[in-house]
Amino acid sequence: MKKGMIMAAALLGAAVLLSGCGAKKDVPAAAETKKAESSSAGTEKAEETTAADTGKDTFTVGFDQDFPPMGFVGDNGEYTGFDLDLAKEVADRLGKTFTPQPIAWDAKDMELESGNIDCIWNGFTINGREDGYTWTKPYMANRQVFVVAKDSGIKTLADLSGKVVEVQADSSAEAALKDDDTLAKTFQTLQTTPDYNTAFMDLEMGAVNCVAMDEIVAAYQIQQRKADFVILDEALAAEEYGVGFKKGNEALKDQVQEQLEAMAADGTLKTISEKWFGKDVTTIGK
Repeated sequence: MKKGMIMAAALLGAAVLLSGCGAKKDVPAAAETKKAESSSAGTEKAEETTAADTGKDTFTVGFDQDFPPMGFVGDNGEYTGFDLDLAKEVADRLGKTFTPQPIAWDAKDMELESGNIDCIWNGFTINGREDGYTWTKPYMANRQVFVVAKDSGIKTLADLSGKVVEVQADSSAEAALKDDDTLAKTFQTLQTTPDYNTAFMDLEMGAVNCVAMDEIVAAYQIQQRKADFVILDEALAAEEYGVGFKKGNEALKDQVQEQLEAMAADGTLKTISEKWFGKDVTTIGK
């Protein structure tokens, strides 16, 4: 009898065990259903986020903080500059919160592609980059020029033969010299620097003979530094500035373009330009 009771208990335990195993087999199926529901919800949330981003209430502008007068750190420690003033005015008119975001210039594409910034607005040259971004219409004309010390004896491009020339990394000046390297081949060295503040210090110390850069920025730097530098008459290239957006972002580009044209019509572009340059250097509507 005792033996029979033991056998019965054993059989009962086995049944419970088997029942338990069967229950475990049902769990993954339930989990899969839950996972599918979660995945579907995640997809819907992603779609909602994308839709929200299209009409988000911030406007984040990527710029080089060492590129006066277009964008830089002012004496009060705040970001300022001609392009930043334009961008803030556009953001205000669109009812968006303006966020100036300093970036490493050679990392600008990564910043734009990742969504860290909405656009690049900082003396950004359209020429040669037409297919890489979605652009506004040009709002300013510019030239790539050469800056030398007044007593350097360098008067023409031919005088740059055997000289050390510096450009900002991934700049329009660097691109222009690489596209037509006939001139660059005459230099002793064509070297790059992260920003133009460093380039001007190198020129002041005599570490380089010349800096190739944007004329608008060069003229401002020379005036502010009260430096004995001059801009050569012969230019490297003529170009135009625009606001660059991620390829395909037509909606935000159109919003910005509309406000820029409104600012040109009501005189705001002219006012901001005169604040920074003493004259109207903008080209929209002209």
